[in-house]
Amino acid sequence: MIQLLDFRLCLLLISEFSTSGNMWLNRSVILFQLGYKEKTNFEILKEICLQHQNSTEFFIQKAIGWSLREYAKTNSEAVKNFVDVNNLKPLSKKEALKNLSNA
Repeated sequence: MIQLLDFRLCLLLISEFSTSGNMWLNRSVILFQLGYKEKTNFEILKEICLQHQNSTEFFIQKAIGWSLREYAKTNSEAVKNFVDVNNLKPLSKKEALKNLSNA
């Protein structure tokens, strides 16, 4: 029961941070799963990245790429496919695919 409540609270915070007018809160929610590896919730990561894909903020674009690049260490095909089918800013795309050969 505690884990379920924690997950609901986490989703609430994700929603609040990702819709905030504060760029640093937006960036935090993009980056919060860094290091989760196979425990990354890729659906949440994709949703947040798409929500901010048109941002002109350097630090948001960089965070999107960084988060995707980290997850690519666990699931490179999923990241390649996501980048291929979505219109990410060039910096986000470059950062996401940085360590993947033949990307």
